[in-house]
Amino acid sequence: MVTVRDLMSSDLVTVSPELTLRDAIELLTARHIGGAPVVAGSRLLGVFAASDALAFEAVTPGVTMERPEQLESELEIPPEWEVEGSEPPAAFFTDMWIDTGEDVAERFQHSRPEWDALQEHTVAEVMTPSVYAVSPETELADAARRMLRLKIHRVLVLEAGKLAGILTTTDIVRAVAERRVT
Repeated sequence: MVTVRDLMSSDLVTVSPELTLRDAIELLTARHIGGAPVVAGSRLLGVFAASDALAFEAVTPGVTMERPEQLESELEIPPEWEVEGSEPPAAFFTDMWIDTGEDVAERFQHSRPEWDALQEHTVAEVMTPSVYAVSPETELADAARRMLRLKIHRVLVLEAGKLAGILTTTDIVRAVAERRVT
């Protein structure tokens, strides 16, 4: 029987709730991970994931800038978008920033302070306070079923009430690819 202990990562990357979103994203990127437990001292507060930062950025209004006058024809809705449900998948996000004069990628990369909402906000503001945890002795199949049912990509591993590790979907996929589990 394969348990969570067999696959979990015990070399944990954690983030502080006071860390700026920009610094937290840079940490996740540098370590090639999608999320990390949020810890203050020895107290587990929640989980921060890249998707939390994306959700925050998606609802944060941009700074309105003057834009060059557009021709009236440029403002018309293309005929293919007139049918309900035919918008491109990213239209939801781009519609939210239509008045900013910058596209989404530029907003993430822009260095001017008025654009750097990621520098002005903290992990505590966007983290997921709900913690889904399992024990190290939990059967891997049970942990995987829980992750699937909850639609989450990581569960924290608690042993005697203390953070002992993390099990991610990547850990499970790696183990399957390496034929350590079947």
